[in-house]
Amino acid sequence: MTTDSIFTNARLADGRLVDIVVANGVIRTIDAAGSAAGSAGSQDLGGRLVVPGFVEGHIHLDTSFYGDEWKPHRPCTNGFDVRERVAFQAENMANAAPMAVRARNQLELCLANGATHMRSHVMVDGSVGLKSLETILAVREEYRDCIDIQLVAFPQSGILSSPGTPELLDEAIALGADLVGGLDPASFDRDVERHLDVVFGVAEKRGVGVDIHLHDMGTLGIFEIEQICARTQALGMGGQVAISHAYGLGDVPEALAGRTGALLARSGVAIMTNAPGDHAFPPVALLRAEGVTVFSGSDNIRDSWWPFGDGDMLSRASMIAYRSGFYTDDMLAAAFDVVTEAGARALGIADYGLRPGARADFVVLDAPHVPQAVVDVPKPRDVYKNGRLVASGGKVLPR
Repeated sequence: MTTDSIFTNARLADGRLVDIVVANGVIRTIDAAGSAAGSAGSQDLGGRLVVPGFVEGHIHLDTSFYGDEWKPHRPCTNGFDVRERVAFQAENMANAAPMAVRARNQLELCLANGATHMRSHVMVDGSVGLKSLETILAVREEYRDCIDIQLVAFPQSGILSSPGTPELLDEAIALGADLVGGLDPASFDRDVERHLDVVFGVAEKRGVGVDIHLHDMGTLGIFEIEQICARTQALGMGGQVAISHAYGLGDVPEALAGRTGALLARSGVAIMTNAPGDHAFPPVALLRAEGVTVFSGSDNIRDSWWPFGDGDMLSRASMIAYRSGFYTDDMLAAAFDVVTEAGARALGIADYGLRPGARADFVVLDAPHVPQAVVDVPKPRDVYKNGRLVASGGKVLPR
């Protein structure tokens, strides 16, 4: 085993100053500062805070217009309507820069802000076939040494509503997608059981996980969560299933949300929330108290759904904390956990974290500790992947 890098005077979340030795891209040792003093080629981090690389748990690399011409937002004609937003998206994408260019722009934004792991949903349905997935698979390959990316085959136009989509989802996994997705089984496809038959059928056949978009509110959304949990338990897929958004959890009485949280925890189903500005969102503290893995992502960045998004998961942690009323240091640390350790758990990343044996994926920040980092959202940052500096000062370095 050869030593690649030695990082001295690194400040951990618990305040300790340590030296980190990296060998073959893996953290070999973490010892008290000074233990590696004088080693050739060591890098002095000057007491700056070192944290695990951020987990961007939900994004759409194929539909962002970040770096492209500004696309003015078009409101729905009658409140929030998924079908109408999908139609707006198709119109905008027909007049956008090439998908690969836009995907690279968005990916580099996230990477420069500290994301070392990502899960992107990519459209796979009767409207686009496998073309979008093929493009994003190629982009993923380009950046394989800088960031780990999971891809979800996402039926944006529905499964039952879009002819040929069940077969395409299966083909997408064979092509290289890592998980199978779904979209509002009740309100979009209007058949919860048949929709979930397809999603979990492909997942079981291919041995992959599931990540379902669920926007449905109130008790309808809760019913769909219950059905997803039942499928997960029946197939023994605990730890491999996530529900993204799950707005209904924030739109029902606390007692019902708590009971549903207990069910999610027993079933091993994770919840993704980006704490969107104009929607109810899952009660993060309540769910975590029940034992649910709650993680986060940017979701849409400068696309047809809204014009916001900065690709910064530390900023997202700050937003989650702000909207959830997290004020104490423990709660600020919990918001940080949502975009780091909990995200890694939801994505099934085993070799994650600042510990011997984990991949040397970390971010160096100018902050004394995690709670202040969540509040200050400090920049610039240095981002390391496998012990190698891949981004600094807001820019991805040449590969």
